[in-house]
Amino acid sequence: MGDSRDGFSAARRLIDLAEAVRATPELPRTELAELLAGHGERPADLTEEAFPEASAAELRAAARRMGEVLGEGDEGRAAEALNALFAEYGTRPRLTRHDGHPWHLHVDRGEEAGWGDWFLASGALALAQLLTEYGRIAWGACAAAGCGRFFLATGPGSARRYCSGSCATRARVAAHRRRRREGGGGGGGEGEAGG
Repeated sequence: MGDSRDGFSAARRLIDLAEAVRATPELPRTELAELLAGHGERPADLTEEAFPEASAAELRAAARRMGEVLGEGDEGRAAEALNALFAEYGTRPRLTRHDGHPWHLHVDRGEEAGWGDWFLASGALALAQLLTEYGRIAWGACAAAGCGRFFLATGPGSARRYCSGSCATRARVAAHRRRRREGGGGGGGEGEAGG
C-alpha cells in the first residue's frame, strides 16, 4: 500500500497511527511508542521521559483530528482542511535521509512543539503531497458497513472506496441482496466497483 521506493512513508505512518487510535481510542502510550518506533522514530525519543503520557494524549488527539481529514471524500474540503492545518501548525519541512532511507521530506518537532503538533504538521504535508501527486484524494475511510478502516489508495486506477477486496465484496453482496429484497430481482446487475 505505500510506494515501496520510498522506504520511509509519512503517509503510511499517518494511516497506521490514525487507524490504531480509531480502533482503540485510548491506545496505551507504550503501544503508540511501538508504532512510532516501527516507523523509524528513535528509541531515545520514545522513552517514558521523552514521550510521557501527556505527549501520548496529544498524539491521540492529533490522530483523531487527522482521522477527520482521512474520512473526507471531497477534494475541495480536504484541501481546505489541509490548508487550515498548515496555517495552524505550519513548519518548515526539510529534505533528509537517515537510517538507510532515501531522501524524503521531514517535519521536525521543534522544542516548543509537542508530539500532536508534529503529527498534524507532518500528516498534513504527507496528505498534501498525495493530493498533488495523484490529483485526487488518495486515501479514505472504508465505506463498507461496520468497517471505517483508514487506507491509502495510491495504486493505479480510479479512487477506491474500500480498504480491501473483502470489504468491497461484502458491500457488493449486501447491495445485491438489498435489491433482491426490494423487488429489483438483481438479475445481471453489477454491484459497486470494489477496492
